[in-house]
Amino acid sequence: MNDYEVVIRGLANMLRNYTSEVSIVELDANKRVGRPVDVALYDTFAATQGDRDEIRRLIANPEVERVAVYTWNFTPHLADDSMSHGVCGYLSKGLPARELVKAIQQIHEGQVVVSPKPSHSGAAATGGDWPGREEGLTEREAEVLALITQGFDNAAIADRMGLSPNSIKSYIRTCYRRIDVANRSNAILWGVKHGFTPDHLRITDTADINRTEDKK
Repeated sequence: MNDYEVVIRGLANMLRNYTSEVSIVELDANKRVGRPVDVALYDTFAATQGDRDEIRRLIANPEVERVAVYTWNFTPHLADDSMSHGVCGYLSKGLPARELVKAIQQIHEGQVVVSPKPSHSGAAATGGDWPGREEGLTEREAEVLALITQGFDNAAIADRMGLSPNSIKSYIRTCYRRIDVANRSNAILWGVKHGFTPDHLRITDTADINRTEDKK
């Protein structure tokens, strides 16, 4: 579950050898989920973290049996806060495909699964995809740029990503160097041109789904 199509497709490609064990169904504004979802994998790229209202609404969705957060963000309180809202898994994006599938299966069986904290913050992504990867942006840099493109200021980005303002400034500097821009306005223009605006709006409950269907 993510607002960026490239993120969803990247995960599907990562799990392409496990289609007999898992299948991906996306919950978004463009289509209704046709059958109940066993595990909703909430990808935090350019989204709020697992301790916010979006997670509570997802857990309350009658179409969803269990919810797991899929993230790089292992700020100490986040896993505990996510679990307190009813999340059944807190999974690292550093997991290889076979371990991610195993974790999803364990969550489906009723277990609570929390990945170990990554050994260092600069760990490379094992799989998946994100906007700007082909331009050399890391996932964290791309996430910052996606939030800039959506109009968030540095303070809001820091809050949304659970990072310090200084960390956000550091990611912005390296991001600007990679895409060869000098200011925020040019970064936004670059982001819009290169797919950093969300592809769709997320549906959070059945009432919203019905309203969306009525408008079609």
